[in-house]
Amino acid sequence: MGKMATDRSQSTLVDGVLRDEMARSNRALRSLAPVVSHLLETDGPSLVSDAIVARLRGMLNHISEQLVEHFWGGLDTYAQSSSAKVRLDVQLSSDAPLVDHLYSLALESFLAQGLSARAGIDLVLSPLLQELIASDKPEIAEIAMKVLAAQSRFTRSQARMEIPLSELPHELLGNVIANIETGETELTQTQIEDAANRLKQGIDEADSRIALLSRLATSMHGGAIAALDLNHAGLALFISSAASLTRQDRERIVFACHEGQAVRLALTLKAAGISWTAIGSQIALLGGQAGLPQGLEVMAQSHAIDALREMSAV
Repeated sequence: MGKMATDRSQSTLVDGVLRDEMARSNRALRSLAPVVSHLLETDGPSLVSDAIVARLRGMLNHISEQLVEHFWGGLDTYAQSSSAKVRLDVQLSSDAPLVDHLYSLALESFLAQGLSARAGIDLVLSPLLQELIASDKPEIAEIAMKVLAAQSRFTRSQARMEIPLSELPHELLGNVIANIETGETELTQTQIEDAANRLKQGIDEADSRIALLSRLATSMHGGAIAALDLNHAGLALFISSAASLTRQDRERIVFACHEGQAVRLALTLKAAGISWTAIGSQIALLGGQAGLPQGLEVMAQSHAIDALREMSAV
């Protein structure tokens, strides 16, 4: 009875520390969109990496350019399309879900470059992806080849600070189009609807990089745990596999990979089922130096899953 009481006491202590850490992490996550939106409008000192803000600005600008070309490309005067772009720029930078998504892409790219520089982890082709391309299961090999091509496009697009509209999740693209439909515009409703239909028909979300990574992670079933090794899997597949194994949004996993979110990442990887030694290695690779709560290393996987579900539900 004494040992059981001690174990319960330690578990309560760990849970308390984790709640505090995850509350801090969640506050940071909730405050992200307004902070980034402010930074996009100013050139002052940045709480977020200047490189990430630059990528965000570039992607937002690229999205508005594509939308103006698609919806207003037929306008007679440059002034009309320029006015449309100014309005779109304001709308897009105020769209919190869109900003959050683009932030996660910019952060992923930034982290991947850091891993490449520090640990020589390839930005596109990891050892695990090579193995999956050579799989004797044709369906897996085919998805892996598509992931390779998509990851290569993503790396090039991030270098140019761009994002094709085809890479936006369907819901986010739908929101952007809805804003055009309800906003001030020179276009008729019929023109907007025709252009929106042409745009949607030309995009298959299943071919986007994130969708392909998710399909590849899911296709590995229990073997997805092999992707929770950054040196072996690379960052993109590591993130998607962690999201699949722990049933979290991919954006939350990207955020957890930031060096200041070591507790969130440790709990996520604990819930996914890898060893404490492996967890420490992944955190070290990503530059996380913060001390982790004592007792987390002996926490049961089932307990970690429950704690993660509870603490991420906000």
